[in-house]
Amino acid sequence: MSNTIVIGDIHGCYEELLLLLETVGLGPDDRVVAVGDLIVKGRRNREVLNLFSTDARFSSVIGNHDLAILKFWQGQTSSLKDSQKITCAELETDKERYANYLGSLPLMIDLGSHAVVHAGVRPGIPLDEQTAEDLTELRTLGVDRTSRSGTPWYEAYDGEKVILFGHWPSPKPRVSKRAIGLDTGCVYGYSLSAYIVETGELFQVPAKEAYDPPRRDFP
Repeated sequence: MSNTIVIGDIHGCYEELLLLLETVGLGPDDRVVAVGDLIVKGRRNREVLNLFSTDARFSSVIGNHDLAILKFWQGQTSSLKDSQKITCAELETDKERYANYLGSLPLMIDLGSHAVVHAGVRPGIPLDEQTAEDLTELRTLGVDRTSRSGTPWYEAYDGEKVILFGHWPSPKPRVSKRAIGLDTGCVYGYSLSAYIVETGELFQVPAKEAYDPPRRDFP
């Protein structure tokens, strides 16, 4: 039986990604789907992009960091965070190829019983009517979608599909009735997580180090 392996925010943590795939026993007929933020903050962004862009088993939605770099390369924005500037410099020699790949990434991947997004979905709104801003930035349901204070969207969500998401790091997966958050802060020194859609199993491997200062807002 083939498996669908959904992986949390990778952020250039290539060695941990390979270890996680070995741990879950990635097979030739399996599918790997990432929740976005393939790059930025970690050290091996190029290797992560090369793997996802050349192996047909691998796909991803676009994350807010991926999108920021893509918009910069496309001339839609002139500013980047320091960590994004470092990643741009790392990818400079192949930026056209990487820009084409990032530009091909969707905001959502429908897996039937589940759907993969980067950040979240707004409760009560059909999945095909969600905004790009919510799909890549949503955390809470207040005025500021990016705020970490307020009612988390996944606590109010009760839709037909189970939503698998990232973006909001936590030492352990954020599990609610109809959503599972898989960003477990690998780039901050915690772990990289995967969820097997067909079995409901969760897997984690520890980060080799903290590539970026640990987040102060972890629970």
